[in-house]
Amino acid sequence: MSSIKMFEKPLGMRDTFPITYEKTEEIRQIGREFLRARGFEFIQTPSLEYFDTVGKASAIYDASLFKLVDSQGNTLVLRPDMTTPIARVATSKLLKEKIPLRLSYFANVFRAQQTEGGRPAEFGQMGIEIIGDGTVFADAEVIVTAIHLIQAFGIDSFKITIGHAGVLNCILKDYTESKEQADTLRTLLVERNYVGFEEAVESFNLPKTKSDALLQFISEATNFVTIRDIEKYVRKNDALEYMQQLMELIEIADLSQYVALDFTLSSHMSYYTGMLFEVFAEGSGFALGNGGRYDGLLQHFGNEVGATGFGIRVDRLLEVVPSQGSSVQTIGLIFEEELFAKALETAHSYREEGKRVTLQSRKGLVDEEAFTKHFDNIVYVSQEDAAK
Repeated sequence: MSSIKMFEKPLGMRDTFPITYEKTEEIRQIGREFLRARGFEFIQTPSLEYFDTVGKASAIYDASLFKLVDSQGNTLVLRPDMTTPIARVATSKLLKEKIPLRLSYFANVFRAQQTEGGRPAEFGQMGIEIIGDGTVFADAEVIVTAIHLIQAFGIDSFKITIGHAGVLNCILKDYTESKEQADTLRTLLVERNYVGFEEAVESFNLPKTKSDALLQFISEATNFVTIRDIEKYVRKNDALEYMQQLMELIEIADLSQYVALDFTLSSHMSYYTGMLFEVFAEGSGFALGNGGRYDGLLQHFGNEVGATGFGIRVDRLLEVVPSQGSSVQTIGLIFEEELFAKALETAHSYREEGKRVTLQSRKGLVDEEAFTKHFDNIVYVSQEDAAK
């Protein structure tokens, strides 16, 4: 192996160093206590799933799936998301025991990256799923839980943007003249390519009333304050009434200040059938997480119940969570080799006091000065201590 390759990692993979690992564990603990207190039960699914079930149902682009073949010739995938495996478990077993289900998770997912992508191919996700409740109250619970969870991490400046797949689909269908045109515009919205959206509208040679409406919609849609603002673009329907109810419930929860409407919001996850949202926080240029109603996914597994939830990217959360210095005192306890027994006794005594002790023989130190800089205090076990 060449010296260059020796230190490289597979594309998109990252090492997690001690400081980041500890901060991640702190996030996990805060999230676990928070979600359990709200009735969510944690679940873990296998890293490997069958391509024909979870792989195809996940709606993650095929090129982003890590595929491999088992000894029986079955194509497997490393799980590309957590919602799809949880839907599999829920429909095969858990819904027969309890409905609705409130499930939560903290796990890594895997998505292959292109050479020029520069994005992680493995990253942690934390999230919840409410499965078996098709009401607007379940959607409100998901959004309220997301807001309070972000606050639990000490993040004050953030926003949740909410849209509705049904409303957007209705607009795109009404103001285009083919499914292909509507799909093109939807893809551009998934990519947040608003300039490309406008250029595509112009290239379609639509009747002026339709093209003007689409161009005006794209310029205003992220600034709507109330559901009524969207009504000039779409006929009144169940989706709009649903969104009106949802916003009223968020207002009742006194959380309207954290929420904004965005009816351009779209997702490449084709199973989102209703409300969908994204979470943004000051300090990150990317969405911390996203969620919504995905009744369509449960239908893939032969179940007609409603489902809604969200997932948060832990790596992006780490970027914006305020740093909190550890209150635990760290001690580097250095001993001579003949004083090992005394060193063990001394270390135990400090640990009983709640201090974090690293036991290190002086003989094993290459650079004592560099080593000691990593601790709050340095304690030497001396011959005098041993004589006491």
